[in-house]
Amino acid sequence: MKIRATFVMALRALRRNKMRTVLTMLGIIIGVAAVIAMVAIGNGATRQVEDQIASLGQNVVMVFAGSVNQAGVRAGSGNAGTLRIADAEAIAREIPDAVAVSPEVRTSAQIAAGNQNWFTGIQGESPDYFAIRNWPFEEGTSFTDQDVRSSNKVAVIGATIVRQLFENEEPLGKVIRVKGVPFTIVGVLHSKGFSIMGSDQDDVVIMPYTSCMKRLMGVTNIRTISIEAASPDKIDLVQDMVGDLLRQKHKITEDGDDDFMIHNQAEFTEKATAASRIMTILVVCIASVSLVVGGIGIMNIMLVSVTERTREIGIRMAVGAHGRDILLQFLIEAVSLSSMGGVIGIVLGIGASKLLTIFPPYWPTLVSPLSVALSFMFSACVGIFFGFYPAKKAAALDPIEALRYE
Repeated sequence: MKIRATFVMALRALRRNKMRTVLTMLGIIIGVAAVIAMVAIGNGATRQVEDQIASLGQNVVMVFAGSVNQAGVRAGSGNAGTLRIADAEAIAREIPDAVAVSPEVRTSAQIAAGNQNWFTGIQGESPDYFAIRNWPFEEGTSFTDQDVRSSNKVAVIGATIVRQLFENEEPLGKVIRVKGVPFTIVGVLHSKGFSIMGSDQDDVVIMPYTSCMKRLMGVTNIRTISIEAASPDKIDLVQDMVGDLLRQKHKITEDGDDDFMIHNQAEFTEKATAASRIMTILVVCIASVSLVVGGIGIMNIMLVSVTERTREIGIRMAVGAHGRDILLQFLIEAVSLSSMGGVIGIVLGIGASKLLTIFPPYWPTLVSPLSVALSFMFSACVGIFFGFYPAKKAAALDPIEALRYE
């Protein structure tokens, strides 16, 4: 009951100076709202990056050709020409946990259909590529293994190609010319939009890798092999087995350097989200300064309050209040200020996060319950930390001197 009476007295003291109470809470409100909004923006950006990487496929392991070193001049990765179709076939045949494998070659070319033309990227893949990428079809179907074996002139196109070449037409069954070679469209892919690198994923023509290699590029080597592991816990096993298999096929000794590189999806995700996490931490640290400034404001106002209420404190002590009662009262006032400011800040922060998703430039946000809880706890701790000194100063007043104070 005594604590309840002290609590009621503390709230009554805050209500006596409503404007000062609101202005004191303002620093905490702004700080908590800023922290929640900034964390929501950071989480939203991280989630967007993760979703875009996930759109590239699940449980994916990528094998890249190595680099060329001629006369001391080192070309970039993928230029060594060390990967062959036989490597991809061996992976599919000898590694049971590799459920889908797609050799890949890439080029770019001006394509044409009727009186329309467009410059785009060309990819040579296997039918497994669409399963690896989790890329559904809007219309039609994929080309087949028979198309790959026969190097048939068939292709699957992205949504951007449809807009540029067949805006008011049905694209299925139509012919596009790639470097003068006619390819029949057998499927249209569902739109995936832009990648995390800003490139249009739908601006692509995908055909059997054998057709691309023989009819367009005139090459015998491939640059990349995409592999889907059976499950997330099999990714490392598949990666190790692929490395061992390729070293064996390429006759690389134990002390020799690999002429290929292997990466998995987890590595891509980690690298892509690392910068986002660092920026989130930096922005949150800056926003947290507002909470510290708000805490200093609470200390300042509480010190002023102690001075203004010196005589009141003296009267309370004269009628039997102990120092700990005075300490508790002023501490409750400080914590109430910071806690109420924290609650209002949480509401404003969540509201601001939602508004950012509604109005341009449409920031993706994700409010984390953990960030809300930590913000409230931090605001309460600010009240305790910055309110303790004024409360202790009030509790240490001499009753007789306090009664004499004018």
